[in-house]
Amino acid sequence: LSLSLSLSNSLIAFQFNSCSSKTASMACLNVAKMDNKEKKVVKEQEDCTLDGTVDQHGRPAVRGRTGTWIAGILILVNQGLATLAFFGVGVNLVLFLTRVMGQDNADAANNVSKWTGTVYIFSLLGAFLSDSYWGRYKTCAIFQAIFVIGLVSLSLSSYIFLVKPSGCGDEENPCGSHSTFEIVLFYLSTYLIALGNGGYQPNIATFGADQFDEEDPKEGHSKVAFFSYFYLSLNLGSLFSNTILGYFEDKGMWALGFWASAGSATIALVLFLIGTPRYRHFTPKGNPLSRFGQVVIAAARKWKVEIPPSGEELYDQVDGKQGSNTGGRKMFHTQGFKFLDRAAVITSNEYYDKDLQNPWRLCPVTQVEEVKCILRLVPIWVCTILYSVVFTQMASLFVEQGAAMKTSISRFHIPPASMSSFDILSVAAFIFIYRRVLDPFVARLRKNNSPRSGLSELQRMGIGLIIAIMAMVAAGTVEHFRLKHARGRGNNKDSLSIFWQIPQYVLIGASEVFMYVGQLEFFNAQTPDGLKSFGSALCMTSISLGNYVSSLLVTIVMKISTRDQMPGWIPGNLNKGHLDNFYFLLAALTMADFMLYIICAKWYKYIKFEGNTNCNSKV
Repeated sequence: LSLSLSLSNSLIAFQFNSCSSKTASMACLNVAKMDNKEKKVVKEQEDCTLDGTVDQHGRPAVRGRTGTWIAGILILVNQGLATLAFFGVGVNLVLFLTRVMGQDNADAANNVSKWTGTVYIFSLLGAFLSDSYWGRYKTCAIFQAIFVIGLVSLSLSSYIFLVKPSGCGDEENPCGSHSTFEIVLFYLSTYLIALGNGGYQPNIATFGADQFDEEDPKEGHSKVAFFSYFYLSLNLGSLFSNTILGYFEDKGMWALGFWASAGSATIALVLFLIGTPRYRHFTPKGNPLSRFGQVVIAAARKWKVEIPPSGEELYDQVDGKQGSNTGGRKMFHTQGFKFLDRAAVITSNEYYDKDLQNPWRLCPVTQVEEVKCILRLVPIWVCTILYSVVFTQMASLFVEQGAAMKTSISRFHIPPASMSSFDILSVAAFIFIYRRVLDPFVARLRKNNSPRSGLSELQRMGIGLIIAIMAMVAAGTVEHFRLKHARGRGNNKDSLSIFWQIPQYVLIGASEVFMYVGQLEFFNAQTPDGLKSFGSALCMTSISLGNYVSSLLVTIVMKISTRDQMPGWIPGNLNKGHLDNFYFLLAALTMADFMLYIICAKWYKYIKFEGNTNCNSKV
């Protein structure tokens, strides 16, 4: 009996211990599962971007599933195809107006100038809608669709109505007259193209840059490189349209050229939409005009209020991360434009009466800094306009200069406008040289491996101005010797080969890499989160104003130089003028602009963002 009781107790104890062990094991297993889940959540949160971007569903963007070069390459190809489509129309539009629409040279040139200017005006519209309401993805998609509709409409109207009778539209066979309906349809189509391309262009560069997290060191390097490759894709697209499409259109095959442009734009739109699940997005921040107005009015209302010496005493959002009502990254307070700081001063009445703390009376520091940022950008932007004056000579006076030179090799004729191919090849070469040679070399000298360790954007823009001066000096020197040879041989056109223009085209291409690529990077990096597309639009308006200033400068020079029965510097027959003096004048003006630019660049203060943590939300 004692033995039986002892065995029973031992068996019960064994079973109890066994159950306890199983319970403990299950508990440990559950704890392990919970640890794995928590680790997975933490890992997902750590893999989020840090710059505030979200995916297509509005959730924080996960680094491994969105953005980077997969999305970036789609956007680069999209840009190349869209540029091909746009210049497939724009490069020979003046010839279409004279040969097909029956306009004279002056009217055609004037209409092309209006059309080109309209493209840049629409770029401001696209930037405003993108930054304020639609976001960059939606804006790009909508305006690209309008671009395609315009190109298809132009192709159809050219094929059915305009290029009639068949075979007209080349240099020797102008087309007949057109009805009012056909003319209206033509202008409607071309201005739809202007609207679509203008609204799309400033957003696509910024949207491409959005795919790289500048807070991450590796992606930060890629973001800087993206702007170089973006400008390269733009030039490669224009190279094809300037050569292949330009050749067919010059031979009178207008409908074929326009259909090729429409097809290229359609493929670009399809590729853009294919990348939708992969894109990263910044949410639109609301109307910037109202934010600017709030700062100005709030500061004006407090014009008698004393400004505290330290920026730490100024009003800021409670959460410390979002310094304005836009949800963007916080910007640190900077010195300068101190009269605007009054908008962020909390008066005693506002401190005790929360009802008085409305945005038209009291603005956060970041909102004030947004206004300061734009005011600081204006002088830099103004200094880039004269560079655009130099750049526009490539499409005008360079071509006229080339037409006055020897343009044939044996029996092969070289179109003067095709010399711009050397500019595009120069852009491609110098992007490679800068990205692979110069930038790493400067970074090693500075012993810095940050994404912006090479030359700063302002330094590169200054180098671009210097190279532009060299380009104008080269062009003036070539023209000086061309005039000397032409007048020595009785105004013989075939005195100097057109290939002497290669240095000036190469130098313009090199200057673009430093100026325009640096300008894209600079305005993207130095504009607030809610105004990135506006920064890209500033680049386009610089080119637009460069065209207008160039036209004004030519008018002034001709009015002054044609006194006392003189033919002027730029007459119809360049052999009787002094185009070399105009080039040297541009070199001198650009030198003065460079001096002013140095002062503005030294005065400029870079904005500083507080790092953003984008993974606090549940993924």
